[in-house]
Amino acid sequence: MDEREIERAVVQWVQRPNYRPVKPRVLAQQLKVPKAAWPEVKKAIKRLVARGEIAYGSNHLVQAAKPDKPPSNRLIGVFRRAEGGFGFVRLRGAATSETEVRDVFIPEDKAGDASTGDVVAVRLLRQGGRPLLGPRGEIVEIIERQTRRFVGTYFEYRGAGQVQIDGPLFTKPIFVGDPGARGAQVNDKVVVEMIRFPSQWQRGEGVIVEVLGPRGKPGVDTLSIIREFNLREEFDEDALENARQQAAAFDETIPPDRLDLTAETTITIDPEDARDFDDAISLVRSENGNWRLGVHIADVAHFVRPRSPLDREARDRATSVYLPDRVIPMLPELISNGLASLQPGKIRYTKTVFMDFTPEGLRVGSELFRSAIRSRKRLTYEQVDAYLQSPGRWRRRLGAEVCDLLDRMRQLAAMLRRRRMARGALELVMPEVKVVLDKQGRVAGAEIRENTESHQIIEEFMLAANETVAETLQDWGVPFLRRIHLAPLARKLRDLAEFVAELGLPSQDLDGRPGLQRLLRSVVGRPEQHAVNYAVLRSLPRALYSPEEEGHFALASGCYCHFTSPIRRYPDLTIHRLVDAFLAGKKPRGSFDELVVLGEHCSDREQRADAAERELTKLKLLAYLSNRIGEELDAVITGVEPFGCFVQGVDLPAEGLIHVDSFVDDFYRFDRTTHTLAGRRAGNTFRLGDLVRVAVARVDLERRELDFRLVARQQHPASPPAASNPEAVKISSSTSKKSRSVNSPRRTRRDNGTRPNHRKSRH
Repeated sequence: MDEREIERAVVQWVQRPNYRPVKPRVLAQQLKVPKAAWPEVKKAIKRLVARGEIAYGSNHLVQAAKPDKPPSNRLIGVFRRAEGGFGFVRLRGAATSETEVRDVFIPEDKAGDASTGDVVAVRLLRQGGRPLLGPRGEIVEIIERQTRRFVGTYFEYRGAGQVQIDGPLFTKPIFVGDPGARGAQVNDKVVVEMIRFPSQWQRGEGVIVEVLGPRGKPGVDTLSIIREFNLREEFDEDALENARQQAAAFDETIPPDRLDLTAETTITIDPEDARDFDDAISLVRSENGNWRLGVHIADVAHFVRPRSPLDREARDRATSVYLPDRVIPMLPELISNGLASLQPGKIRYTKTVFMDFTPEGLRVGSELFRSAIRSRKRLTYEQVDAYLQSPGRWRRRLGAEVCDLLDRMRQLAAMLRRRRMARGALELVMPEVKVVLDKQGRVAGAEIRENTESHQIIEEFMLAANETVAETLQDWGVPFLRRIHLAPLARKLRDLAEFVAELGLPSQDLDGRPGLQRLLRSVVGRPEQHAVNYAVLRSLPRALYSPEEEGHFALASGCYCHFTSPIRRYPDLTIHRLVDAFLAGKKPRGSFDELVVLGEHCSDREQRADAAERELTKLKLLAYLSNRIGEELDAVITGVEPFGCFVQGVDLPAEGLIHVDSFVDDFYRFDRTTHTLAGRRAGNTFRLGDLVRVAVARVDLERRELDFRLVARQQHPASPPAASNPEAVKISSSTSKKSRSVNSPRRTRRDNGTRPNHRKSRH
C-alpha cells in the first residue's frame, strides 16, 4: 500500500459507526497491516490529524475528528528556509479571490531542524497578549519530511568525509563519516540520506547511499536531478509483466461493443520527435453546413485496469516527466509507445467524443463512444504549417483526402478560437525558448518554440473535447477530477491595477477576465507589452486538479477537465474510466473525498515534474555559462526585489540576478506595488518586463546561482502591425518573441492557467 492508500484505509476505519478509539499500533493491527509497515501507518495518522481528518483523543487514542472544533493556535503548513537560517511557513488552506493564505515568519532560533518542503506544525508567537506585527511563529512539530535524501558534492576535510548539498538549501556541509565511503572520490556527486538534520544548535549528519559519478561528467547532472526529486525511472517487474500480458492479448480485432471508425479519415498531428500519438482528429461537414468533429483519444483505460500493477505505477507517478535530455514515462513504453499509441495504418482502441457545431461554430450536441480507429496519416506540425502556407506544393504528397480534412480543420478551429476569445479567455504574449543539447547532454544553443497555426488548430480541438467531456460528466451528476484555475486574489489584482496605472495605462475594471483581456489587447505591439504580460502572469494562480466545481478562470470555462492525454497524465485516465461507466450505465466507485486526495497527489506530482525540468535546464545552462564569463546577452526583467532584478535571457533562457549593489549610477528605492527599482534621477527606473543588456558576472554551480551585471537598457523593438485576427497576433522581432496561448493544451512547463496544459510525449 502506498501512503495515500494507507491514509484512505485509516480514515474509512476510524469513521466506521462501531469504531472504538485505539492506539496507533492497535489500529495498524486492526487494518491487518504487516508489522514492518506499522511506522508508515503512524506517519499517516500524524498527517491525517494535522489535516483535521481524524483526531487524537485522551491517552493518544485515535478517534474521528470532532465537528465544529474551535480554532487552535497550532497551524499546519509547508516550511521554506532562507539562506539566513530563518524561514517562512505557507499555511495550508484554499485561497480564493476573497481570501488569502498568509505566510508565517519563522526566526532561525524557532525553526529547529526543519528543512525546505517539510510539513510542519506552527505555534504563533505573541507579545503582551497581541500577535507581533506580521505573523511570526515557531515550529513545534515536523509532521512529515519532504525527503531525507539529498544530492551534493563530496569532499574531505581534516580526514573526514563531507558533502556540500547542492543549492542554497543547507549553507554548511553535511558530515558523512569515514573518507571514501562507498568508494566516493573528491568532487563526486553523491546521494546522502540524512541521519540528523542541521539546525542552529547542531550540524547535519548523513550517510552516502549512492555515488553518481564525477562532477561535470556527461549525464551526472541528469542523474543528480532524478535523485534529488525522487523520480523513478524503472518500473516494477509485476507492472512490466502486466504490460506484456496486455500486449499478448491484443490482436487488433474490433469487438462488437466498440464503434468501428476505421473507415473514417483520421489523422494525428504531433511534434517531429514524438514517439507516441494519443489523439487523432476527424472532421466532416454536412450539406446544411453543420460540422461534426471527432476527437479520438487513445483508450489507455482498456490496458490499465483499476488496482492492477500498471495502475499502481501510473497512479504513483501521476504524470510523465519531461527532462531536457530524456522522458520518464508514466507508463511502460510497451503501452505508451505501442499498444495505446495511435500509429498510422494500425487498428487502435480509442475513446471518441463527437461534437456537432453549427456553421458558425456553436456546439449544439455531442456523443461519446468506445471506438476503434485506423489513422490514415501521421503528420508533424511543421508539415501542416507548410501545407497551410503553400497548399499546392503539398496536395499531391499528402493526398486530396487529407488536404481537404486540413482545410476543414483550419476553418472550424478559427471559429472556435474566435468564440473562445469572445467569452473572455486570456492569452499572453510571452517568450518561450527551448534549450538545444548536443550528444553529450551539454547545451549547444537554443531555439524559439513556435506556437504556429497548426498548434492552435489542435489546441482548439483538444480544449473543445475536454470541455465537452467535463460537461457530460457534470450532467451525469458524478464527482470527477476537474482541472480548476481560481480567479486571481483581490490583492494581486489591486497590485496589477496600480502597476498598470504607473505605466500610464487605463487601470479600471481589472477585477475580471474582460478587463484583463482588454488590457492585454491594448498593449499588443506597444513598448509596454513585456511589462504588462509579465505582470498579468504574476497575478494568476496555478491550475490544479480537484473535484471542486470552481471552473477554469483563464479558459473562461465553468466546467473543464483533462481527457485528451491519458498516456501521460493519470487524471485523464480517471476521466476515461468514468466515461466507461457512463457508457455502460453503471455508477462509478469512489467518492468526492477520495478525489480530493487524488487531486492533491496529481497536482503535487505535476509540480514536482515541472520543478525537476526547470532545475535541470538551469543546471545545464549554468554549466554552459560557467565558461563564458563576460559574455553579453539581451534579457527581460522577470522579477524586481529590494536586493535587485531577476532577469531571463531572450535568446538563451538563463535566469539570474542583477544585484542592486551593481547599480552604481544612482541610489535605488524599491516599490513593491509597481514592481520597480526607482533611482533618484529621472528615467532611472527598472520595472517588470523591461528589456536590458546584461553580461555574465558570476556562476556558482554548487549553489546553482547566476549573477549578471547591467550593460545597458534596451529599446523596445518595433512590433509588426496587428494581424486581421487580433486574437492570433504574434511578435516577430529581434527579441525572438512569440505568441503563446494561455490555454494551449499541447505543451506544459508550469500551468498557472497561463501555460499550455497538454504536452505531446517525446519518449
